[in-house]
Amino acid sequence: MTNLTQQRLKELLTYDPDTGEFTWIVSAARRIRVGDKAGHIGTRGYRDIRIDGIKHRAHRLAFLYMTGNFPVIELDHWDRNRSNNRWRNLREATTGDNKANTSRRSDNISGRKGVHWNERDRNWRANICRNGRRFHLGYFVSVGEAHEAYMAAAEKHFGEFACSGER
Repeated sequence: MTNLTQQRLKELLTYDPDTGEFTWIVSAARRIRVGDKAGHIGTRGYRDIRIDGIKHRAHRLAFLYMTGNFPVIELDHWDRNRSNNRWRNLREATTGDNKANTSRRSDNISGRKGVHWNERDRNWRANICRNGRRFHLGYFVSVGEAHEAYMAAAEKHFGEFACSGER
C-alpha cells in the first residue's frame, strides 16, 4: 500500500489526459530532468513510474491524478493496449470484467476467442468463462457459428466489457 496522494503526484508530474503521458515537472533524481517523459514500459507492457522509491503503474497514477483516489477495484484499458493511458481509454473494472476484455489466447488454433476444436466429435465447441467457471455453449459445424454463440453469451454476461478477441 502506498501513501502517495494526488497533491504529491501533482508536485512531481503533469498528466495529459489526451495523450496519457506523464511528464516530470521537477528533477526527482539525478537521471530525471524537468520535461522528461516519466517511466518506462515494463516486461508486461504497462508503463511503470517510480515515485519516492516505489514503482507505480501509470494507469493507476492517471486515475489518482484525475479523481484524487486510487481505484477501489481494477482498471481496464478499453483498447487492451496496456501502455495507452489516455483518460478516455481507462475504466474501473472487476477482475472478471478485466479478464473479459482480453485477446484470444496465443495457443488458440481456431483464431476465435471462446472457440476450440473438439477432436473426439470432430466439431467446434464454444465455451465462456465467468467468475472462474467454464460454461459450455454448444457444438457447432463451423467456427463462425461457434464464435457467434460465444459473442452472444459474452455480450449477455460481460456487457460493455465483451470482447471478440480480435486485435
